[in-house]
Amino acid sequence: MQRTDFQFDLPEELIAQVPAKQRRASRLLQLDGSTGEYQDLTFSDITDLLQPGDLLVMNNTRVIPARLLGEKDSGGKVEVLVERVLDETTVLAHVRASKSPKVGRSLHFSDSVRAVVKERRDALFVLEFHHRLAPQTAVYDILEALGHMPLPPYIIRPDTEEDAERYQTVYAKHKGAVAAPTAGLHFDKALLASIEKQGVDLAYVTLHVGAGTFQPVRVDDLTEHKMHSEWMVIEQDVVDAIKQTQANGGRVIAVGTTAVRCLETAALSGTLEAFCGDTDIFITPGFQFNVVDALLTNFHLSESTLLMLVSAFAGYENIKRAYQHAIESRYRFFSYGDAMFLTHRDELKTAKNDQGRGSPQRNDI
Repeated sequence: MQRTDFQFDLPEELIAQVPAKQRRASRLLQLDGSTGEYQDLTFSDITDLLQPGDLLVMNNTRVIPARLLGEKDSGGKVEVLVERVLDETTVLAHVRASKSPKVGRSLHFSDSVRAVVKERRDALFVLEFHHRLAPQTAVYDILEALGHMPLPPYIIRPDTEEDAERYQTVYAKHKGAVAAPTAGLHFDKALLASIEKQGVDLAYVTLHVGAGTFQPVRVDDLTEHKMHSEWMVIEQDVVDAIKQTQANGGRVIAVGTTAVRCLETAALSGTLEAFCGDTDIFITPGFQFNVVDALLTNFHLSESTLLMLVSAFAGYENIKRAYQHAIESRYRFFSYGDAMFLTHRDELKTAKNDQGRGSPQRNDI
């Protein structure tokens, strides 16, 4: 398939600029991947879509305040978006300035905090942070003190105190993401407790979402697209919970495309195994899913890899019709927008996958 097969026109006013007043107040579009039928619901109705014995798998990454504003040695303005924290003092980052800084130059973020450009890796920079008054200060602490929440580029306003809470799931735990796993933003603690009470189990994986999730596909032929890599981990207890759910006839329901990428990366061999490392799995129509039976997700950007993933899961024509319905019905799109609940196209679910692309770098747990 070609990139343009995943293009759609979206009125700008449907791009959600702020979160709903309450997390569960969003709308929910249910799509049956087998029949193509859909219905309009509210997010609270998700309890009616879940069954005792199901397993919800969620991404418990925690978004860090990864955007820093500062100046170069020359005084020119600079904006840094951390892509990945490499160690206690060093990050891999996007640097936006009128002219790219050279290796050895400093970027200044306060009277006492600066970062030295150590090297360049393609479009990214390795930056080493220094705190003049407190040399032992870790990068995460510097970001917490000086950083801004890294709202996506289609939210055209400065971040606020509200974003520090709402651009974060209520179960966020492990620091490292520079974009939220947005399907999880709709849950509040009371709703999760209610879901557990009805006999649905919860499990957590971790995938630190990178800024590359917003990068457009720039090639027409999808086989030529190079996927960005992200760090992920799925523990053995989650693997065991999934296998038990499957043995009992329950469904594995991924909360968000990041959870899908975790689970299907860990099962690329055909057998689900514990995994810790980088993944650059690229899921497009024709991919054979090994693990995920249903998917809760937000609406995704035109021509994006995430739109390709959901099309692979629920069917290209089904997604195309559902998105058109969502636009006509004035659903709110993207990170702070409404959600979809997708069930799998049965004919695509197999016990073994030999169609996945990507090169996960693995460290067995």
